[in-house]
Amino acid sequence: MAPSIKNTTSNAFFFQAAISFVISFAAVGLGVVFLPVDMWVRGFLGISMLYVVTSTFTLAKCVRDRQEMAALERVTGGGTPYYNA
Repeated sequence: MAPSIKNTTSNAFFFQAAISFVISFAAVGLGVVFLPVDMWVRGFLGISMLYVVTSTFTLAKCVRDRQEMAALERVTGGGTPYYNA
């Protein structure tokens, strides 16, 4: 039987990260909206900000998928899902 893997991230840490993301996204969004420049510059910065956010989520998913695949390969090879220290 394979050992159970426990999530070490607490609910408090998850909510802190989520709240931090929302606050930072809102702060940058408000900064772009109230920036004293032409509308096209604000639009460009807004689209750029959204692109950075979506790229970050995609990168985080790719890193997580690679880590899960490496852990699966270690388990199928007879080891544990954790790196040997």
